[in-house]
Amino acid sequence: MKEVKQRLTRELQQDFNVKIMDTLAWGVPVHSIDIAFQTVKRTTMDILMKMMLLAFQKGSIATATELSDMLLVEQLFINDLIDKMTRTKMIDKIDDVFTLTDLGEQQLEKGIFEHEPEDASQTACYSPCHQSFLTGDVEELSSEKQELYRYQQEFADWTVKSLAKLDAVAALQSLGIESSEGNLQIVISKIVSATTVQTDTVPCLEFRLYNQAEDVLYARIWNTLTNQWDATLEAQVNDKERKKWREDYFSEFSKFFCTESEASATENLHFHK
Repeated sequence: MKEVKQRLTRELQQDFNVKIMDTLAWGVPVHSIDIAFQTVKRTTMDILMKMMLLAFQKGSIATATELSDMLLVEQLFINDLIDKMTRTKMIDKIDDVFTLTDLGEQQLEKGIFEHEPEDASQTACYSPCHQSFLTGDVEELSSEKQELYRYQQEFADWTVKSLAKLDAVAALQSLGIESSEGNLQIVISKIVSATTVQTDTVPCLEFRLYNQAEDVLYARIWNTLTNQWDATLEAQVNDKERKKWREDYFSEFSKFFCTESEASATENLHFHK
């Protein structure tokens, strides 16, 4: 943390109009959330599957043998694809005839086959103070004890059940769970559950700055989990405290300068005497 503070101090002081008024260190609680989910693979539909779906759509096919004779394809391949399409709910048998489901119709129209869902899980970091997931590795965080963020209690009523599934999907997407390469696309199809595994404290460095040219006091806050300036925490602190800083810092400076002026005047008086 000492090296990080030194580096950030040098960075901020590159602007000669900016003066660092104060520096604080504190921690923001983050929860490691184990997210159980399902993914599906989407591939371009092969010609045999497309022909079979068209046959089911337009004809009255009752058995794999009928379809094998019609398409002049080995029945072993026909059986394998029928099993696959049945498991993925693309086809159904109604009145002893193979029929396309709504899903089967959609996939035939798009020419895309969605494979069976696969179960998986991934751990992601959720910060109630940000009301969102953060990207970073909690294992690399400093183990130093930190005073907690002074406004973290405002978000203490958070529970893992309150997580929106869209937030969980976005977190998984940021971790690279979804991918697309050539004819293969892997997408998240379902969030199964979310469970808190552990809670850690993310060290943050707060710099209180004064821009003399613009006469503005403001905070910059470095988040060591994301390794970047944290706009969310900065907005919270600036909104609540900037007016108070002006009173605190500039009243102290005024007292200091007044004292200096009085001392100087006294010295001049003694000198003339």
